[in-house]
Amino acid sequence: MGKIWKWSFIAALSGFLFGFDTVVISGADKTLQNLWNSSDVFHGLVVMGMALWGTLMGALLGGLPTNKLGRRKTLILVGILFLVSAVGSALVHDPVSFAVFRFIGGLGVGASTIAAPAYISEIAPAKHRGRLVGMYQFNIVFGILMAFLSNYLMGQFGNGAWRWMLGIEAIPAVIFTALAFTIPKSPRWSALYLENSGNTNTETELAHAIEQINDLKNYPYGQNGDLVLEENIFLKKYRFPLLLAFLIAFFNQFSGINAFLYYAPRIFEEAGMGQNTALFSSIGIGVTNLICTLVGIQLIDKIGRKILMYIGSIGYIISLSAVSLAFLYGWGGPTVVMLLLVFIGAHAISQGTVIWVFISEIFPNHLRASGQAFGSSVHWILAAIIPSMIPILFTSVGAAPVFGFFAVMMFLQLLFVLFLMPETKGVSLESMTALAIRRPRLGILSHKKI
Repeated sequence: MGKIWKWSFIAALSGFLFGFDTVVISGADKTLQNLWNSSDVFHGLVVMGMALWGTLMGALLGGLPTNKLGRRKTLILVGILFLVSAVGSALVHDPVSFAVFRFIGGLGVGASTIAAPAYISEIAPAKHRGRLVGMYQFNIVFGILMAFLSNYLMGQFGNGAWRWMLGIEAIPAVIFTALAFTIPKSPRWSALYLENSGNTNTETELAHAIEQINDLKNYPYGQNGDLVLEENIFLKKYRFPLLLAFLIAFFNQFSGINAFLYYAPRIFEEAGMGQNTALFSSIGIGVTNLICTLVGIQLIDKIGRKILMYIGSIGYIISLSAVSLAFLYGWGGPTVVMLLLVFIGAHAISQGTVIWVFISEIFPNHLRASGQAFGSSVHWILAAIIPSMIPILFTSVGAAPVFGFFAVMMFLQLLFVLFLMPETKGVSLESMTALAIRRPRLGILSHKKI
């Protein structure tokens, strides 16, 4: 198990770059808009939003290298993309070039959400899978915290501080890329593509995986051992896991989480705080996110995915409703900060911990990268659209209706968890075929393990 933890941790470090890259831009948000005199629409859709459109493209296309090149080589490519983005965006002098390099970083984010969870889930024993894949989410929130902290420290350096905020990401990008060369290929990917893996000591579970792969009743292989290309996630028999991947990604973004993380300092300023105080308050958000993610990771293999989602949904509804009222009645910055700490805690312990674990589990081995790409694409389509609209919505309708809408969406998420979401805790990846070919009856099997 020691090697598996080590390899999982290295793969999960791509999550650190994901989190850092996604949030570091928040510290340069208003500075860049003022520097280039951008309109709210151009700033939201191009300067701030281009990284998210790159993430969407990375999510849409990331399944191709993850399948063809393998999980390991794709992770190496991810590290290179982050490195190019960090150096390039720190050195540019115009918004278009800036947007191009942010787009490249977005490609890395999108591809990492496919390759890293798929790799970790495929080397992890079932009883530890939630915790191991959860390390990816832990690294995301650790990266977010470090980005908030870095922005606060770099923010003291004046108008050119934004270049240091963005450029410093090159250091962890180099470290991750170097470490990615040291991990082995995923044994399940190697077996699926009929390659020899030198690291097949994942106990009886891997042996069972290889046995199942050669069983024509469970896997779509022809007589010559080639993968049947007609098999895809959009076949009728896979519509239930496809629906699950869509809904959990949909509700993840309609919590407002990425909109909040991208614009945390702006939201705090909207609540009446000064710029430096807003940046410092963002660090508190990062710390809360990290602590609650650790709690979620510790609980996910003990109490399961559904219970965490119940807890989070209720926390979302309460905190988002209260934040909406706080903006409506002008309760003040400190109150908004406390309520948003509850919101970020609810997210971290539930959706934040569960989403990448759950999507990486619910598809059969030969379709995992494609299923991961689908769920990740839904996630990032919405993550590109929703945050891009925040400057416009705050100006036109105000913060209170926006947070009120997110609260309503989280009530709908609670219904999804209650009636549709199955429990996958402790189920081997090979047994997930049962989920792919049948849909639990509402209110009965959805409360049990598949």
